[in-house]
Amino acid sequence: MPFPPDGVILQKVFMLLKIHPVDPQPRLIAQVVNCLMEGGVIIYPTDTIYGIGCNIYNAEAIQRIARIKGIDPRKAQFSFICSDLSHLSDYARSVDTPIFRLLKAALPGPYTFILEASREVPKMLKTKKDTVGIRVPENTICQTIVHQLGRPLMSASLPMDEDVAYYTDPEIMEERFGRLVDIVIDGGIGGVEASTVIDCTAGQQELIRAGAGPWEHLLP
Repeated sequence: MPFPPDGVILQKVFMLLKIHPVDPQPRLIAQVVNCLMEGGVIIYPTDTIYGIGCNIYNAEAIQRIARIKGIDPRKAQFSFICSDLSHLSDYARSVDTPIFRLLKAALPGPYTFILEASREVPKMLKTKKDTVGIRVPENTICQTIVHQLGRPLMSASLPMDEDVAYYTDPEIMEERFGRLVDIVIDGGIGGVEASTVIDCTAGQQELIRAGAGPWEHLLP
């Protein structure tokens, strides 16, 4: 099903795509990547909760996600979803050897590491502290999408309330967000706990949020 040219997505075709969690169908992955390249917004599985994401270089798509979440993008704390650490130096600077070893040991996994942002990070995605969150989820669908896209996904969590089902069940996500996003990926029931967040910008690791990933062994 074709997408509108030149990133113009007005009366958009929204859909629920069932993608195999272990052996993602190449045709469906290509459809998702094409959507992202055209400025689309997707809901997709990670190794923790489902996320909402877009191309990190598409300002309009980032604004759309901010509106969905009801937040100011300049004050938001978005993270980058990477397929591995091979492009770490493109988006983070001053990653010394001990921190790199820490990331290599923990990732892929349910962690977000806060690092100093490089000049490659779009200005509207930098926090006031000039930092960026880096994620490498242990999820085949997510990793395959990012690998085929050739750049990270800008990622945020879905708006949450007491109805756990709507942010764990993709079919319910499609009912609630289908007209706000372009694709909802069904990769199975998602988790209920977000990633563990560790700040690595102050010379040593600091726990910011305890989440799905064990953290005691990662702190000095």
